[in-house]
Amino acid sequence: MNSLTLPLPTLTAALRSGELSLFVYLDELETHFAAREPDVLAFVPEDGRFARLRREAAELLDKYPDPDGRPPLFGVSVGVKDIFHVDGFVTQAGSRLPADVLQGDEAVSVTAVRQAGALIMGKTVTTEFAYFAPGPTRNPHNPAHTPGGSSSGSAAAVAASLCPFAFGTQTIGSINRPAAFCGVVGYKPSYDRISRENVIPLSWSLDHIGGFTRDVKGMQLVASVLVGDWESGDLGRKRPSLGIPEGPYLERASAEGLAHFRQTVQKLTDAGYTIKPIPVMADFDEIYARHNLIVAAEAARVHKDWYPQYKELYHWKTAELIERGLKISDEQLADAAAGREQLREALTAVMDTHNLDLWLSPAAPGSAPA
Repeated sequence: MNSLTLPLPTLTAALRSGELSLFVYLDELETHFAAREPDVLAFVPEDGRFARLRREAAELLDKYPDPDGRPPLFGVSVGVKDIFHVDGFVTQAGSRLPADVLQGDEAVSVTAVRQAGALIMGKTVTTEFAYFAPGPTRNPHNPAHTPGGSSSGSAAAVAASLCPFAFGTQTIGSINRPAAFCGVVGYKPSYDRISRENVIPLSWSLDHIGGFTRDVKGMQLVASVLVGDWESGDLGRKRPSLGIPEGPYLERASAEGLAHFRQTVQKLTDAGYTIKPIPVMADFDEIYARHNLIVAAEAARVHKDWYPQYKELYHWKTAELIERGLKISDEQLADAAAGREQLREALTAVMDTHNLDLWLSPAAPGSAPA
């Protein structure tokens, strides 16, 4: 079998049972990594990566000698976006700041997958502090194009079969966009469903922890580990009613993006789903401005101790965001946050009125830019 292309549930079952040797899996992974990573550049460089992984694999086998007692992610390699703190790894957050400034205790979410038996493949490349300054990662499907950001390395790593799951975060579109551009499953759960503790924030009231897999069932497996009150939904009895947010929001997509979206809508319609176009967010420009205000204001507050001392080390895009945020008062931030809550209430009311279960929209405005 080619272990690197197996669906995640199949891979975990094979590793737990011993049908697939953990060391054979790592051998295959190392060979593939050597062939693909130099072109994709999904991971932060690490000396002795696979020697470390083999040591940790041996420790894992010693800890769980009985296949029947092995945890759900036993032996699975996991990539971790480099804004998560991970014991044994430096956190750089895609920046040039001194490494000792950014260190902290291991992220709760990372500890959870470790306790479930996962092996940490390494840190994946992120844009600087999860904003817009790009890293070196290229799209595995076409190196002339970006994988999207800010979870660039994580999406690219999964798409290139360098690991079957990788952590990402989203403040604006940092899971949805890379997932779309790289052709993988991106999961951005509802706010705070997965712990944000010990992850460097961009905007604490907007940041979400999530990740990437190659298949939905694989994400379902990982979510069962990361989401404390996880319950797998049963869609067999009732197909969800879907709403399309017609209006200025949807019109932000390119002609190409909209064409692909309409094709998907038609496929779902042909499959028997109920899809309702609903005009919403007529004031989308104002909504977008409020969102940007919150991001800038909260980013400035996150960096209040670092930025004055290391200003010259920040990429200009990140510096511009922080400078904008420094000019935003607490009252302005509170007003924008109140507007966000009003939007949530308004959209919830629309869903109730039209009996909608989910909104359906493009994951990205168009194709991956060069």
